[in-house]
Amino acid sequence: MNRSTSRGLFRVGLALSAAVASTALGTAASAAVPAAVSQDAPAGTRADTARGCAIVYFDLGETLVHTAEDAGTSYMPGAAAYLRKLRERNIEVGLITNVPSSWGETDAERAAALKKEVDKTWKGSTPFAWEDFGDRILTPRTEAERKPAPALWERAKEDANGCRLVYEAETADETEVAASLGYVAYQVGQPSRPAYLPVRVIEHLAHGS
Repeated sequence: MNRSTSRGLFRVGLALSAAVASTALGTAASAAVPAAVSQDAPAGTRADTARGCAIVYFDLGETLVHTAEDAGTSYMPGAAAYLRKLRERNIEVGLITNVPSSWGETDAERAAALKKEVDKTWKGSTPFAWEDFGDRILTPRTEAERKPAPALWERAKEDANGCRLVYEAETADETEVAASLGYVAYQVGQPSRPAYLPVRVIEHLAHGS
């Protein structure tokens, strides 16, 4: 593992520690604020004031979506709720995922083909939240761009507008490449830790913590 990769993965540990400390401090601070003051503030004001800029990119298969033995697809456990929490905090999300480059000439065309493939086998009771991802669905333009080649992560960085970038996936080879490119990388589904990088941690990362 090179030095850049180590820094990217190490930041996750630091941010997790900072989030725990901040949560404890925040609880104490909330108890000290008079109820009238809290109620006078418009809904979401404190969150909007405190929020920084971060974009969370995901792999798709076995990170957010599971394919069963019968080829049916559905959310991974906890994925729908996690995306909802990110949406509630106005944290932007995107996909960096491999599909055949022959599926289209542009990201939009390949994304449309991907949506069609997933939706036709979807077995989950809740539809996949494609609308959350907007035009941030990056797919290989050529077979040479397929992950773990760095091209898709580099393209996402070009469009980040200075926002902090997070990448979450189930495989270590992908998270290591992302970390080497400056992403805060998190391998999902590991024992003895949260299934996904906690939203509180992402908010801290957005502020440079």
